[in-house]
Amino acid sequence: QVQLVESGGGLVQAGASLRLSCAASGRTFSSYGMGWFRQAPEKEREFVATVSWSGGYTRYADSVKGRFTISRDNAKNTVYLQMNSLKPEDTAVYYCAATNDYYSDSFKRYDYWGQGTQVTVSS
Repeated sequence: QVQLVESGGGLVQAGASLRLSCAASGRTFSSYGMGWFRQAPEKEREFVATVSWSGGYTRYADSVKGRFTISRDNAKNTVYLQMNSLKPEDTAVYYCAATNDYYSDSFKRYDYWGQGTQVTVSS
């Protein structure tokens, strides 16, 4: 089992950058695929990015491709989401999640979730 705690959210202007972090507990962090999802008010939770166990494979939603970068440091039990060129439509609560799959873009495949961190982008 793994527990996840996100941090790094905040209020920024359009065009700015933020880096989200997700700290995981447990000794088997490197055996989980990790993902970031987001949920805006009155919208369904949507996939943002995923990274494989070793960090060698990543996948992104089309809406963030080229602007966001997911990475992980297994020595620190942490996964990151670097968000550049933020847009107002990126405003949402961002969730970190862990899956037993190598990686996944489906929220249904994730067994462990953090509490979320709010990102607000003003125009």
